[in-house]
Amino acid sequence: MYCMVNRQIEILAPAGSVESLRAAVCAGADAVYIGGTRFGARAYAKNLAEEELLNAIDYVHIHGRRIYLTVNTLLKEWELEELYGYLLPYYQRGIDGVIVQDIGVLEYLRRYFPKLPLHASTQLTVTGAKGAAFFKEQNVARIVPARELSLKELRQMKAETGMEIECFVHGALCYCYSGQCLMSSMIGGRSGNRGQCAQPCRLPWQAEDRKPADLMSLKDLCTIDMLPDLIEAGIDSFKIEGRMKQPDYVYTVTSIYRKYVDLYLEKGAGRYKVEENDLRRLHGAYQRRGYTEGYYRRHNGKDMLSLKRVQRDKEETDFKEFKIQEKINGNLILSAGRRAKLILAHGDCRAECEGELVQPAMRQPLDSKRVEKQMQKTGDTEFRFEKFQVEMDGSVFLPVQALNELRREGLRRLADALLKEYRRKEPKEDIRRGEGKELQKGDCLIDNNERFGLSCMVSSFDQLRAVLACESITKIYIDEELGLQDKTMQYLRKCRQGRQYLLTMPYIFRMADMEVWEGIYSKIESYYDGVLIRNWESLRWLRGRGYEKEICSDSNLYVFNSFGKAFMKRQGIYRYTAALEQNARELKALGIQGAVLLVYGYQPVMVTANCIQKTVGKCRKEDGNTRSGYLYLRDRFQKQFAVRQCCRYCYNVIYNSAPLFLADKAEKIRGLLPGELRLDFTVETGEQAHKLVKVYEDAFLHGRNVALPQTEYTRGHFKRGVK
Repeated sequence: MYCMVNRQIEILAPAGSVESLRAAVCAGADAVYIGGTRFGARAYAKNLAEEELLNAIDYVHIHGRRIYLTVNTLLKEWELEELYGYLLPYYQRGIDGVIVQDIGVLEYLRRYFPKLPLHASTQLTVTGAKGAAFFKEQNVARIVPARELSLKELRQMKAETGMEIECFVHGALCYCYSGQCLMSSMIGGRSGNRGQCAQPCRLPWQAEDRKPADLMSLKDLCTIDMLPDLIEAGIDSFKIEGRMKQPDYVYTVTSIYRKYVDLYLEKGAGRYKVEENDLRRLHGAYQRRGYTEGYYRRHNGKDMLSLKRVQRDKEETDFKEFKIQEKINGNLILSAGRRAKLILAHGDCRAECEGELVQPAMRQPLDSKRVEKQMQKTGDTEFRFEKFQVEMDGSVFLPVQALNELRREGLRRLADALLKEYRRKEPKEDIRRGEGKELQKGDCLIDNNERFGLSCMVSSFDQLRAVLACESITKIYIDEELGLQDKTMQYLRKCRQGRQYLLTMPYIFRMADMEVWEGIYSKIESYYDGVLIRNWESLRWLRGRGYEKEICSDSNLYVFNSFGKAFMKRQGIYRYTAALEQNARELKALGIQGAVLLVYGYQPVMVTANCIQKTVGKCRKEDGNTRSGYLYLRDRFQKQFAVRQCCRYCYNVIYNSAPLFLADKAEKIRGLLPGELRLDFTVETGEQAHKLVKVYEDAFLHGRNVALPQTEYTRGHFKRGVK
């Protein structure tokens, strides 16, 4: 348990517009997160133009709050070249932190803005202390972990790393682990990784022969009743979701969480109780699908879902005009023959200015009360006077216009004085914009430029035997559930024949999973030439064990730009897998020499802690079944999506309805010079896997024209890419 007296708990509110930003500050938010016109994960919010955002930074700082900028999308190569110019004005103005998803952006900002605090977005899918420790090594200041973590896991993360932890406490929940979703992208071309999610998960889906229902639509998160537990788990920042919501929603939700955090800090958990009226106001602010406490106390469950949309209540409005002014003190000195002098103070900050020459009064001397009243007319500024003193030496005169100008100048100088501490100079000397091109040509490249070969990923024993019968396949990635069976390992030992075998590690690698893997580590070293990782926890865990064999990264550890390649090289990744959301032109611009390119397979479009089987039936794991199984979903167009139940790790993988097929694009793919072409097999039979390998052999090794499949297939993003 953490000492509540010595810790500051941040209320972090969404600011999708200027009005919402003001609402958040007026409601008592300690900080806001906001997007500019580019690179933010809410492309359809009222994101602020440059001048608006610069003013917003000043507004927040005048009121003693913090502001974090979202740069939490994946950036293409040409976009990364524009990042410096986009970010520099906000950096110089004093932005308090930047929220980042792209490892290339992380690498770029470490190099060019070394003093800028970086926050690891929830899109990076940090699921434990190992992942947090990994990003701490990358000079990340704050972790926004996956929403799926338990209080126990968050407590361990805080204890082991000491990092700032920011967690969502209210608002919409994604069904998928954030950053692991390609469903909107693959179905409609609108990428969640690029801030354009179309939310297909909110639509009705049909499981097997059951009636359509909203099987992937979670209720909204509301944790107001459990704030003491969240604070005592070590969470530093309570994040409210809602950059697409209205200002009155932001005000209501922020003010209530402010009230109850303060209540806990003042009175402790023993006297903590949420009033029914506040709970009604909170729920009434936005009612879409009901509310849940999320994953903090549970792993998943049917009652977390809203299988049917509820009627939304009318929003309450607490405040028509969102306005707040800082209390200041003032002292005006008027002495004939001298310039008027105004002294203003806000806390320890002080500003002085002089106005026009004060004249002796000829007819109507100034009245101190009237002068005081005139000077306190601060209007729409960010200040109001708490105390104001007028010192006049005898009968003097000064025009009202001169008093007004003096007040305006004084307030301007006070604002400048308050903001001065936030200002930064442009990074110079050895940190220059021009170094980017040199880095792209040198440090970013992974030194694997040998001629490409064919590899396969298999998940069944029949697939494995079929692939081993094909001499062209010299590298095989074996699903961990299959690969750790004694039968499989003994079979591999007999059939090695110069081939490489790599074990694929889980998509999600949480605290309990690591404990299991500790007991099988010796098998990994003994039977496999390397591993394929799909999360940063796996890399940190392997490093901790002193693992020295080949480590490759899968496509969900996105490499979208040259700085992403540099990041991978710095981590010692032997070979990365090209991201699935880039087209051929973008892959060529990036340069994927030596990388793995996926050319066949049902591609994962979701990884989720919630379980379709558990929602529509009975949990398989409760019957002692930890082996993976499949069920199928159908969308409103009756397209079928395979769902793999990874019961050992308690997550689902949902695959696209049609497999990627690129065998007929051999000439274009050769021009990209990948180091490896990979075929991924999931639901295919051994016979189907064997036939597909032969098709790709014909296309890529023998230069033959191949026929297109008779069944449905997709090009993925190889042709279209994403916006």
